Amino acid sequence: MSLLQIRGLQKSFGGVKAVDGIDFDVAAGELLALIGPNGAGKSTTFNMVNGQLRASGGSVKLDGRELVGLKPREIWKMGVGRTFQIAETFASLTVVENVQMALISSHGKLYSLWSRAASAYRNEALELLDQVGMKADADRPCSALAYGDVKRVELAIALANDPKLLLMDEPTAGMAPKERNDLMALTKRLVVERKLAVLFTEHSMDVVFAYADRMIVLARGRLIAAGSGEEIRNHPKVQEVYFGTGKTFEKPLAQEEAAA
Repeated sequence: MSLLQIRGLQKSFGGVKAVDGIDFDVAAGELLALIGPNGAGKSTTFNMVNGQLRASGGSVKLDGRELVGLKPREIWKMGVGRTFQIAETFASLTVVENVQMALISSHGKLYSLWSRAASAYRNEALELLDQVGMKADADRPCSALAYGDVKRVELAIALANDPKLLLMDEPTAGMAPKERNDLMALTKRLVVERKLAVLFTEHSMDVVFAYADRMIVLARGRLIAAGSGEEIRNHPKVQEVYFGTGKTFEKPLAQEEAAA
C-alpha cells in the first residue's frame, strides 16, 4: 500500500481549474518528482497536500488518513515535513538552536525564556545535524553559512518531527551544480535509510533525471504522464507540452560541474 494516495484532486480559483482531478501515489522509500511547465498546477498540488490550500474536491490520504480539511500544523503532526524554495531558518540563531527549536515544537514543549530551552534536545539536534553533514557547524550562526549549507540545516529542521513524508519545494533553487548534487545525494540516502517518502517539485531537469525514482508530469492542471526517467523522456505528450521538440534537455550535472 502506498504511503500517500491522491485521488481526484481538484482546485478551482473562480472559473479556472488549476488542478483538474489528478491521481497519484507515493510509496515509502520513494523519491517522486512532480514536474511540468509554469502554470501546470505543481505548486497548487503541493500546497493542497501540505494543507496550505484546501482542495475543491478529491482526496489526499496519508497512511489511510484523510488530510483534506486539516490545517498545516495538524498535517505536520501526522508526519509530514516540508522544505521551501527559499530556505527558512532563523539567521540570528546558531545552527543547532534552529534544529532545537524545531524539536521543541515537535515535542509540544513551551519555554518562556530561551535560556531555559538552550540545552533542550541539544543531543538530538546534533544527531540530526550529523545526518545532514552539519554537526561541525552546530554552534555557528546560520547567517554565516553558505546557501547550500543553509539548505542542509533546513533539511535537518524538516526531519525534526521524524516525518513519514517529506515535501520539498524546489530544493535546489539558487544552488550551484555541486551543491545541487550534494543535497540531492543526501536526500536520496535519507530516503533509503529512513524509508522516507519524498515528493518534490524541481525545475532543474538534471536533478530530476539523476535522482527521482519516478516522475509525474502536469500540464494545465492535468496529469499527462507518469513513469521512469526514460519513459518520461520519450513520452510524446511530455515532449510536446514540456520540452517543445523533446530534444532540448539541460546538460547532465557532470557536464555542468566540469564547465563551472
